[in-house]
Amino acid sequence: MPTKWTAKGVLIGACSCDWGCPCSFDAPPTKGKCEGGYVWHITEGKFGDVPLAGLSISWLAHSPAALHKGNVTGLTIIDEKASAAQRNALAILSQGKSGGPWVIFSAVTAFPLGPKFESFEVVSDKLNSRVRIGNLYQVELGPILNPVTGDAEEIYLDKPTGFTSKRLTLGRSKTMRLKSEFNLLNYDHSGQYGEFSHFDYAGEAAS
Repeated sequence: MPTKWTAKGVLIGACSCDWGCPCSFDAPPTKGKCEGGYVWHITEGKFGDVPLAGLSISWLAHSPAALHKGNVTGLTIIDEKASAAQRNALAILSQGKSGGPWVIFSAVTAFPLGPKFESFEVVSDKLNSRVRIGNLYQVELGPILNPVTGDAEEIYLDKPTGFTSKRLTLGRSKTMRLKSEFNLLNYDHSGQYGEFSHFDYAGEAAS
């Protein structure tokens, strides 16, 4: 029997593109390549009988061109506080055969790395959110500021066909740094695109 799963929570993303992120509009990346990724913090969910609430998972990547063209190098990081059963469940989801956005990410990834198991510190507060993953990754969001007044702009993107979430709060990254042992996965794109959203996924994993 397939294993049913659900996951709800908050999603914090950042990348090397300019604010707004052309990928959201099926356009090429601002700088030709795309570097960045997502952190999912699960607030409610189960994989069969295995609870997932309170755990986090991340996918961080380097794409030499637009993501849909493939040839992506992607690193999966799983919350080290997860039990053996929880680690197995999140690893299965990350493989992209059981539904959720990982189906897309897996399809474009030519060089999958991980999973690595690291500590996650996630502070969820809309565009004041921040994440630290061990000594590997740090991101802190902030609002886009009006260039004339300096006031924070309130900008949303509603996209019913979105595969990570259906409504994004668009912002910027005050900080976004990745430092790993993998050559392509070392970058600092602080000050570029950032986003905050809520996600709600469900699917089935083969036995």
